[in-house]
Amino acid sequence: MRNMAKHYLDITSDTCPLTFVKTKILIESMAPGDIAVVRLKGAEPLGNVPRSVREHGHQVIRLEPAESRASGEDDVYVLTLRKSAGQSSNDNE
Repeated sequence: MRNMAKHYLDITSDTCPLTFVKTKILIESMAPGDIAVVRLKGAEPLGNVPRSVREHGHQVIRLEPAESRASGEDDVYVLTLRKSAGQSSNDNE
């Protein structure tokens, strides 16, 4: 399954700017075309992380509320992204 996520990151307990820093480190470790799933929580990461992913040239495939709406997880979202084919780990430094 080519489109299956190979990478997973949970940043629900982190705050900005650490949320994108961790996401960027994950993206840098990925091969071009790889897909990652990132769980995030809160309004600031919800706005900033997908925007920053796009600004760095990667694709946001999907951003949706987390399926499990357990207590205290009302504002948890799942971001699915794909690393662009043209990005190396040294780009955008």
